Amino acid sequence: MDREVQIDTFSRFAQVSRETIISLKKYENDLIIANKTLNLVGKSTLDQIWIRHFLDSSQVIDFIDKNCKTLVDIGSGAGFPGLVLAIILKDRKIPLKVKLIEKSSKKTKFLKKIADDLHLDVEVIDKNIFEYTKKLSEDVFVARAFKPLEIILELIHNQAANWKKFFVFLGKTGKNELLQASKIWDIEYKQRVSVTSSDSIVIEINRLKKK
Repeated sequence: MDREVQIDTFSRFAQVSRETIISLKKYENDLIIANKTLNLVGKSTLDQIWIRHFLDSSQVIDFIDKNCKTLVDIGSGAGFPGLVLAIILKDRKIPLKVKLIEKSSKKTKFLKKIADDLHLDVEVIDKNIFEYTKKLSEDVFVARAFKPLEIILELIHNQAANWKKFFVFLGKTGKNELLQASKIWDIEYKQRVSVTSSDSIVIEINRLKKK
């Protein structure tokens, strides 16, 4: 898909200002440059950033309770979905504090640069989430292209407390992962087909309990 068509598609879906599109173009440019040394995203997706990464990341924005105070992106990598959500939250003047947790120091340096350049209310945490010693008590969690669902659910159960929602982006194996997980967990969730791929789903977990 042509880049301008991608941007137009994203704009119609996300309903953001022209200034925010300019911010995302800067993010895109810095990402392409940094990707040469950091391997932030697959090279095959570089000409599809607006759909494969920006639009995909933005699709949960309308399902986040605007009264929530904090959002955590686990294993943020190149900033998807957390950094994109932070950009849209700023555009919509929603005062939600965003935290990006990433174990790669090189990637956290990139995330901090984007957050600073775009004046975002974002905290970048250079840490392996599995080595976190304290409970995570934020309102909303997101995970995209991070770990298999079974590992993510165990992580939520062990390390997150008093959370309200957890969004997990799942690919082609998502429905099977969910089926297998339901044998171990009681999961209260909503399932939506991804806006960028009919083979993928996004699940919104509202309650989780081990059977």
